[in-house]
Amino acid sequence: MNSFDYSQDFEHMNFREHPERYRVGKGEQGVLLVEPYKSEILPHWRFKTPAVARESADKIYQLFLDYKKQQDFVGMDMARKYLQMGFTRARRYANHKSGRKYDAEGQVLPRDEDPVKAEAANIFYEKYQQAKNDPDYVRMKKAHQQQYG
Repeated sequence: MNSFDYSQDFEHMNFREHPERYRVGKGEQGVLLVEPYKSEILPHWRFKTPAVARESADKIYQLFLDYKKQQDFVGMDMARKYLQMGFTRARRYANHKSGRKYDAEGQVLPRDEDPVKAEAANIFYEKYQQAKNDPDYVRMKKAHQQQYG
């Protein structure tokens, strides 16, 4: 798997017009860089409460399905990344109220479990797994990586 290419001119690149320039990378790499998808998905990304997380995850998953209908793998992958990021960020706040895992000396802070954020994380995790394991997504990801790296 090729790593995400951070050297690109993200400010001027439209990845819908140039999907060949997109690299999947690892995890959430590029989630806040790849346009026009960032502008289409980020406004819907929220996880403050379970209700907000449900609305957000449902909307982002619907965008995933819309991109799928359009055979837009880059859009699908970006929606998958936002679902993953919803899970990881909500989980971080579920474990640490401040959102910080480490203190100033780099030591792991004790967990302070927040059940509300944990539920929000679970909502995103469920949708993230649906997207990540979607058979069309898996097939398109493999094809994209074989064709473009």
